[in-house]
Amino acid sequence: MGAEAEKIQQSAIPAMNPNPNSITEAQFAAWKRRKDADASARKEAAARKRVEDIAAGVVQMNGRELFEHEPWVFDDTSY
Repeated sequence: MGAEAEKIQQSAIPAMNPNPNSITEAQFAAWKRRKDADASARKEAAARKRVEDIAAGVVQMNGRELFEHEPWVFDDTSY
């Protein structure tokens, strides 16, 4: 009797999907590719703008950039 009541009770409850907004693996892969492409495009644009700003003298260079653009500053042969 207990098992029958349990079956009836379970069938009365509507089946609920734990994640109603699930996506397929292909949809996720496409989203991930778009996200990575957008991130790399933003990073590339920021790097290009930084190079242009350094060339224009608008921003201050860090040590690595100074060494790449003006290596004569680090020449210690004259001392």
